Amino acid sequence: MPLLSVDEDLRARIEARLSAQFAARTAAAQRYGAEFSGLWHTAAQHILGGKLLRPRLLLALHEALTDPTADVTDSTTVLDLAAAVETLHYAFLLHDDVIDADVQRRHRPNLIASLRDEHPHPLLAPREALHWGQSGAILLGDLLLSAVHQSFARADLPHSRRLRALDLLEHTVTETVAGEQTDVALTDQVVPADLTTILAMSADKTATYTFELPLRLAAILAGRSPATEAHLAVIARHLGLAFQLQDDLLSVFGDAARHGKDPYSDLREGKRTALIAYARMTSAWRGIEPRLGRSDLTEDDARRIRTLLEDCGARAFVANLVDEHAFAARSLITGTESAGLLPPTAQQVLLAVADLLEGRES
Repeated sequence: MPLLSVDEDLRARIEARLSAQFAARTAAAQRYGAEFSGLWHTAAQHILGGKLLRPRLLLALHEALTDPTADVTDSTTVLDLAAAVETLHYAFLLHDDVIDADVQRRHRPNLIASLRDEHPHPLLAPREALHWGQSGAILLGDLLLSAVHQSFARADLPHSRRLRALDLLEHTVTETVAGEQTDVALTDQVVPADLTTILAMSADKTATYTFELPLRLAAILAGRSPATEAHLAVIARHLGLAFQLQDDLLSVFGDAARHGKDPYSDLREGKRTALIAYARMTSAWRGIEPRLGRSDLTEDDARRIRTLLEDCGARAFVANLVDEHAFAARSLITGTESAGLLPPTAQQVLLAVADLLEGRES
């Protein structure tokens, strides 16, 4: 099963499940007024169109881990939880866009911009219209977090597996929020922007819900042991760090038309990434610091920062970190410990992920 490429049949099944869930929520919301049902209607359009990395990873690994002679989880339940994992991802994106003041996502205006531009009162001032959009994103994110917990709690699973899944969800939300707070603390210079803190933040903010959640949930649904879960958690941390570090590179050096984020948004927001941590230790920092984090950052300033980050070795340093974490993940996947925990089919799925993370462009 392709993981970072598009499987149209799988996309159709996941998106059909998401559409059905959001349509039901939109219909139920009508009793609370046009604005509330309109919020769900707009969200239903925006949750579609992503890469679906997390649900596809869950489904692929679950299939690879499942012993058909054992107690197999119903395929409908697995698909429901895959859709819930994508919903959780979207909830985090909504809150993240508010924190980062972003108005673009997936090559188009995000939910905030859509609500802002389609506000219900023609005399609403631009500031109030933006507040309307950001408020909608916060509130919808809260609702979706609740909906994901409901999906896990109501899943048709044996009691012990349901409890393991719920504990995993709680762990995922807690670590992701903690990582997001540290990210804000780094950007606002509340805590020192050292490399150790930045890497720990990246692991908590991204690795936990992008890789640890789908990998461990696949093991739970396949009836695998807690030891397999724990081993997958370590693999996921390395995969997640490789993914996030690559994302940091793309946000500064990538093609915005391909990765879908606002061009130079990380530089404009002054995000403290591994690129910045490395540059702070070089003479290039004198040229970067005055420009970094300026809301009025010009394209010329952004290009100047990019040049300095490349010339001082920051880009190469982070690219090497990506390679190191991908290599560490591969070693864990194929190591002697994996032989007793992961069947060859599961190892193949995970190795394909590690291979595709390196050199990705979106």
